[in-house]
Amino acid sequence: MTSLTRRTALAAALATTTAFALPASVWAQDMPTLRLSSVVSDNDIRAEAFAEIAEAVSGTFDMQVFNGATLVAQGSEMTSIQRGNLEMGLIAPQTIAEQIPEWSIVTSAYLFSDAAHLQATFDSDVGDELKALAADAGIHVLAPVYFGTRQVNLAPEIDVQTPEDLNGITMRMPGGDAWQFLGEAIGANPTPLAYAEVYTALQTGAIDGQDNPLPNDYNMKFYEVTSQIVLTGHLIGFDVLGISKELWDGFTPEQQETLQTAVDAAIATSTQRHLDREAELVEFFRDEGLRVYEPDRIAFRDYAQQKYLESEFAASWPEGMIDRINALAE
Repeated sequence: MTSLTRRTALAAALATTTAFALPASVWAQDMPTLRLSSVVSDNDIRAEAFAEIAEAVSGTFDMQVFNGATLVAQGSEMTSIQRGNLEMGLIAPQTIAEQIPEWSIVTSAYLFSDAAHLQATFDSDVGDELKALAADAGIHVLAPVYFGTRQVNLAPEIDVQTPEDLNGITMRMPGGDAWQFLGEAIGANPTPLAYAEVYTALQTGAIDGQDNPLPNDYNMKFYEVTSQIVLTGHLIGFDVLGISKELWDGFTPEQQETLQTAVDAAIATSTQRHLDREAELVEFFRDEGLRVYEPDRIAFRDYAQQKYLESEFAASWPEGMIDRINALAE
C-alpha cells in the first residue's frame, strides 16, 4: 500500500485539530445526537434506509436525518464532519478522492462487477485499507451505499457490442475531469452538460446519448427521446455513509455495535430494493419500445481498465490493489 500523500496528511491534520469542535451536547448526553446530511430526496430508497436506521437506534442515539442537502451543501459533507460541524454524512467517493487520491481507484470504470462485488470489497482487507485512509482523515466508514449501475442510453439506432462501436458518439457526462474521462474510457466522445438540459439535448439531437442508472432514466423520462439502453454496467454507483471518527471512538462498544448493526441491515435492504427496481425497469423500458440489451461487457471492461491504468488517475492507486479487487468478484 502506498504511503499517505501530502493531501491525505493535511486532511488528517485537519481532522485532528477540528474534531473537538463538535457541540458539547454531542459528548455530554447519555443519548448522543447524530445529524446525518444527505443529498437524496425524501422519497428516495436511501432516505427510507436512513429513516430505518434512525428508528433502529432510537433507544441509543438521537439520530436526525436531513435529506436534500438541507443541512450542509452537497460535496461539503466530509469537510463538515472534519470541522466538527456535522456528525454523519453521505459522502461521494469522488469527494473523498479529492483529499485521499488513493480512493480514486473506487471511482474508476468496471472496477466493480455488481453491488455484491462492491460490498465484498469493502468487507475485505482492501476495504480495511481504504477505511484506514479515511480514518486518518477523520472519517469512520460505516458502509458503502449502492444506488444503481450506470448504463448507456442512446438515441441513434446503432448496434453497440464493444467500445469501438461508441466511437464518434457524443455522450453527455457530468462535468469534471473524472467524469469526462469515464466517458472516454467506454469509447465515447464525452461532453459536459447540465442534468436538467439532457432531455432537450437528446430530443434535438444535440447529443447522441447519456449515461445514468435506470431509475434516473425513468424519473427524467429519457426513454421518451431515446431508442435503446445498452446495459454496459460501466460504473457501480455508490456513496459512503461516514461518521466522525473522533465521535465514533468515543462511543462504547455497545453503542458502536448498535449503530453498525442498524446500518448493515438497512443498507442491505436498500441495496436489494435498488436491484429490484432496476430489474423492473428493464421490462418497463422494453414495453415502452426501447431496445434493451447487454453488449460484450468483457470487451468494455478490458478497454476501460487499460485506459485507466495508462492515465494519471492510476498514479496514486496502491500497487496491486486493482488485481486484489478483481479477485473478489464472484
